[in-house]
Amino acid sequence: MHDDMQVIRLVEMDKCIRDGQIPCRWVPDLGYGYGYPLYNYYGPLSYYFMEAFHLAGFSFLDSIKAEIILTFLASAVGMFLLGRSLWGELGGVISALFYVYAPYRAADVYSRGAVGEFNALIYLPLIFWGLLELIKTGRKRYFLAASISLAALLATHNITSLIFLPFVLLWSILLIFYFKKRDLILKVFLSLAFGFCLAGFFILPVIIEKPLAHTESMMSGYFNYLAHYVSVGQLFFSTHWGYGPSEFGVNDDAFFGIGIFHWFFAVLALIAGVIYRKINRFSFLVLIFLGASGIISAFMIHPRSVFIWNRIEILSYLQFPWRFLVLVIFFFSLMGGGVVYFMRNNRFSVWTALVMTCLVILFNAYYFTPETWFDITDKEKTTGILWEKQVTASIFDYLPIYAKAPPATAAPEKPWSINGEIKVLDYEKGTDWQKAKIEVVSDQAMIYWPQFYFPNFRVSVDGKLAPLSYDNDLGLITFTADKGVHQINLKLYNSLVRSAGNILTLSSILFIVGWLIYDRKNKKTL
Repeated sequence: MHDDMQVIRLVEMDKCIRDGQIPCRWVPDLGYGYGYPLYNYYGPLSYYFMEAFHLAGFSFLDSIKAEIILTFLASAVGMFLLGRSLWGELGGVISALFYVYAPYRAADVYSRGAVGEFNALIYLPLIFWGLLELIKTGRKRYFLAASISLAALLATHNITSLIFLPFVLLWSILLIFYFKKRDLILKVFLSLAFGFCLAGFFILPVIIEKPLAHTESMMSGYFNYLAHYVSVGQLFFSTHWGYGPSEFGVNDDAFFGIGIFHWFFAVLALIAGVIYRKINRFSFLVLIFLGASGIISAFMIHPRSVFIWNRIEILSYLQFPWRFLVLVIFFFSLMGGGVVYFMRNNRFSVWTALVMTCLVILFNAYYFTPETWFDITDKEKTTGILWEKQVTASIFDYLPIYAKAPPATAAPEKPWSINGEIKVLDYEKGTDWQKAKIEVVSDQAMIYWPQFYFPNFRVSVDGKLAPLSYDNDLGLITFTADKGVHQINLKLYNSLVRSAGNILTLSSILFIVGWLIYDRKNKKTL
C-alpha cells in the first residue's frame, strides 16, 4: 500500500482504548515518538472497527484484513438496500455487484491503502436509502438510518463527507418535491442535523481546532491538486492497471478510470429511463439526477474544472481531483441496476442481469489482486526498521503548529535538562499522559519533556499546577523546577471544543437509546 500506516494507526488506537483515552485523540508514538493529535483530525471510525476485531483476538494485521472484508460486504448490503428501493431486488443485486467490482475500489485497497475512503463507500448508499425511505414513509427507523449513516461517514473520512454532502442535500430536495412531502422538510433537516450531533466528538474539533495543526504540507508540492487531473481517455477508456503513484500528466502507473462497463450500463439505463419516462416518471427523474451527478463528479476530475478548484479554496484539501471517483462509481453503479428494472420481460431481465454480472466480474476481477504477498508478523511490523518507517512517515501531517519543523531524530526516552542538572529516578508514559520522579541536583533546572505541546496539556509539580512553555524549535513542553525530588505529572485535558463534541455525541447516543426504550415500552414500531 502507498499509505502503509494502517498497522501503526491501529496499534495507537489499541493503546488509547487500553489506556482509557476514549475517544482517542492523541497518539504517543507518531511524530517520531513525540506524539501528535492524529485522531483529532483523521477520521477514526475505521480504526475503532479494527480495534474491535483485535480485542476479539485477531492480530493487528488480521484485524485490518477482517475490517476490509467487512467493508466489502457492508457496502454491498448498503447498495443493495438502496438499489432494491429504486429498482427491485434484481436491480438491487446488480447495483451492489457493480459497486463492489468498481475498479477504483480495488485501487483504494490494493494500491493506495486508502482505508478511510474505502470505508466511506459503506455509508453513501445508506444515507441515500435512509433519506429515500424517510421521505416516502416518514418512519422513525429511516430517520435514524440516515442520521447514523451520515454520522459514520463524517467520522470516517472528512474529504468524502465534504464532496458528498451537496449531493445529499440535492437528493433530499428532489425527493421532498417529487413526493410532495414538504411537511417532512423539518424532519429531514433534523435527521441530518442529528447525524452531525452524533459525530460531534470528531466534527467539532476537526473544524474549530484545525488551525492548531500543520496542514499546509498536505496541500503543497506533490499534494497540490493542479498536478493530479485525469484525462477523458483515462477516465472512460483506459484499462491500464498498475500499483504506482499518481503522477503529473497522463502516464500514471495507476488506475483512475470509472470502468468501461460502469459508464456504459449507466448510459444504457438513462436511455431506458428516457424511453419509459411517461410510464415511470420517478425512475426517470432519479436516473437524470444520478447521471447528472456522475457527470459533474467526473468533470471535477478533468483539468477543465480547474476554474472551480481555483475559486473554492476548501477543495484544495482533496489533494487529488480523482478522489471524486468515489462519487462517480457510487452514482454509476446505482444506475446500473436500472437497466434490468426497465426490462418488461422477467426472463429477459434475468438473462440481462446474468450478462451484466459476467461482464463486470470477468473484466474487473483481476484488478482485485495484491501486487506482492509478504510473510510477516505483528512483531516484525512493530519493531526495528519497519516500526521506524511508520513513526516517521507523514511526520508533518497533524504536527502541532507550535513545532516549527518536524524532528530529525527520535524522541529521547526520558525528560532532560539543558539549563541545570537533573536525575530521572522513575518515568512512565501513557497515551496522553506521562509522569516521572525527578531529582533536580542544581539550584534550578529547565526541564524539557519529550512531548509536543498541544492546547490543554498541563504539568503539575508535586500536585501543584506549574507554568509551562513551548518556546523552542520543536514546540516541546518545558517548565522549571527547584532543587529537590519532585513528582511530575503531565496530561492532555479536553479543550472546551473537544468536551462539547464529546457531550454532543454522548447525548445523541443516550437519546437514541431512550427513544428505543420508550417505543418498546409503548409497543410502538419504528
